[in-house]
Amino acid sequence: MDLENINQIEEAGSSTRLDIFRIGLALIFIIFVMLYVGGSTEGVEGHYLLIVAAMFGAYMALNIGANDVANNVGPAVGSKALTMAGAIFIAAIFEAAGALIAGGDVVSTIKENIINPGLINNSDTFIWLMMAALLAAAIWLNIATYLNAPVSTTHSIVGGVLGAGIAAGGLGIANWPVLGTIATSWVISPILGGAFAALFLFFIKRKITYQQDMLAAALRVVPILIAIMTWAFSTYILMKGLKQIWKVEIMTAGSIGLALAIAVFFWVKSRIIKRSVHLTASKESVNTLFNLPLICSAALLSFAHGANDVANAVGPLAAINDAVFQHGVTSKAAIPLWVMMVGAIGIAIGLALYGPKLIKTVGSEITELDKMRAFCIAMSAAITVIFASQLGLPVSSTHTAVGAVFGVGFLREYLKHSNAKRMAEIRLHHENTDPEKIEAFLKAFKNASIDEKGAMLKDLKQQAKLQEENAFLTKKERKSLKKVYRQELVQRSHLYKIAAAWIITVPVSGVMAGLIYFTIRGIMLP
Repeated sequence: MDLENINQIEEAGSSTRLDIFRIGLALIFIIFVMLYVGGSTEGVEGHYLLIVAAMFGAYMALNIGANDVANNVGPAVGSKALTMAGAIFIAAIFEAAGALIAGGDVVSTIKENIINPGLINNSDTFIWLMMAALLAAAIWLNIATYLNAPVSTTHSIVGGVLGAGIAAGGLGIANWPVLGTIATSWVISPILGGAFAALFLFFIKRKITYQQDMLAAALRVVPILIAIMTWAFSTYILMKGLKQIWKVEIMTAGSIGLALAIAVFFWVKSRIIKRSVHLTASKESVNTLFNLPLICSAALLSFAHGANDVANAVGPLAAINDAVFQHGVTSKAAIPLWVMMVGAIGIAIGLALYGPKLIKTVGSEITELDKMRAFCIAMSAAITVIFASQLGLPVSSTHTAVGAVFGVGFLREYLKHSNAKRMAEIRLHHENTDPEKIEAFLKAFKNASIDEKGAMLKDLKQQAKLQEENAFLTKKERKSLKKVYRQELVQRSHLYKIAAAWIITVPVSGVMAGLIYFTIRGIMLP
């Protein structure tokens, strides 16, 4: 056996041991939750159901950490503003802080009112329904993580509650208009996220990277961009991240955000001026100015996610806990501290064990990200939520963030293609000219300002018209001699896979929840 085969065997063995280690830690967490709930609820009627539900909730929390958190830190890791270890550390702390500080103490027992709880016969049926929904959502998130597809936790829960609800109460139990609204978010969220991210990136390119003096342009524009980001994230956190403990209107949140943005503008401007003596007029140098904003955005997005989605994800467990102790079905249920702790700690463990896989997918495998592109994605995530909420449009944070990544990638493709096309046209126009003159013209064109480039292209087109009248070959025939290579900067395989996963999330989790409900019901009925 040669050395190469031995190395391959050792690598395979190392990977297997790591997988076993991860599974072992995850099982230890689930067993710990089982033992804690079993010990603290002993003697309570139905506590065995609560123990099983708590294990399902722990499994769900692990899968949220493995899948959903990647959207918050993936761009920062892909742009190398954060290391993988640093991103996991920041996300784990801020996800847990968001859940425990701003997650609230009450949750809706029926997520998004997608089914009518009045049609549920008794508390046992309700408990079985919620257990089925929780387990189905967790299994689907597990499958999606294995397939490297970031999907919405909220949509997974919605599908689970819907499927189990229909299994328990028939088609009439579903609130179909609400489901139509949720389906709308599949389209609205990625389109808005992608559009905003592309617009921000185009603005940065026009105002900074396409300028002759890139450093001087950055000194003017970057403080404004960071101030806008401060306003967007302040407003976003006040409206969404802290809504359970402090409800504010858009005008109040926006005003507070504006005050913070003005203060940050002057602070950032003075800091950048001091740093400028150590910077060069290059794209790499300008990129470093976005390091701190990206780290802050990853932390704030994680906090907001913990405050919103963690409570929603452990909502079924809180509802089961309430039904066990109250022996009835209510529209609102208190979230005990242990339930929120299961969600917060489970997400942190799931993120540490399995999160890197999806973080790499979002951060580097869909399209290549630098710090400016990652900044645009983070900005888009906050502004899309603010914009959509004021218009009453449903959005998914997962779909928005991933849509923003695709938006940045497709804009890069368009700009690369347009530039390649212009270069080909210039070379075609000078096809009988000395090659040195062509390269000199191309160099001058590359270093020209945007206005100068426009003037050069306009002059070129006018000359082309005159030449075409006397040319032996027509313009179309001459152009056919040169083929512009269209470079794909977005991985199409990821696009198709993620889009398919989004579309089937609610139906698949719903079907699984229905089957699991019938299984539990068959086991529990005498």
